Amino acid sequence: MSERNTLIRSLHDLGLAAWFGGSLMGAIGLNGAAHDADGTQSTTDRISSAGWAKWTPVNAAAIGAHLFGGGGLLAANAHRVATQQGVGGSTAAKTVVTAAALAATAYARVLGKKVELASSTDPADAEKAQQHPVDLEKARRQLAYAQWAVPALTGCLVVLNALHGEQQRPTEQIPGIWERVHSTTHLMH
Repeated sequence: MSERNTLIRSLHDLGLAAWFGGSLMGAIGLNGAAHDADGTQSTTDRISSAGWAKWTPVNAAAIGAHLFGGGGLLAANAHRVATQQGVGGSTAAKTVVTAAALAATAYARVLGKKVELASSTDPADAEKAQQHPVDLEKARRQLAYAQWAVPALTGCLVVLNALHGEQQRPTEQIPGIWERVHSTTHLMH
């Protein structure tokens, strides 16, 4: 009943693991270390921004791998999504949470870039920051919330991924498909 999709499942899972783990480490470790450095708020911003900027390309690759793997798994399991009771709902939930995690990640990066430019000592960055003035305190607060939203949302994806794994067990597939068929034919009468 099930076939192997090791490559796409690995891309999906490793991408999600890096997205979740990197965002959690950044929110706790990187931001915490930057805050503990003996310096001003501007120094804290520069240290934190430098770390997040280095993580951004890796995070983008992780997200891309997760999305590619997720698309491949959806294609490989389309029959289960359509016929097995509960799989369509959990897939819809996973899609909504993924979209929210993507939005939070993008928003955090935009805010992070604003804070980075506003705290930079580079004259070119200072000029860019002057062209797009920002309420730095407000941006810092919003950034803190956004940076915590990402691991919260990707953590939800890990849980939904576990649910999908459980739904793929043969002992779940047959009763789930039977229940879907039964409820569909019951509605026709």
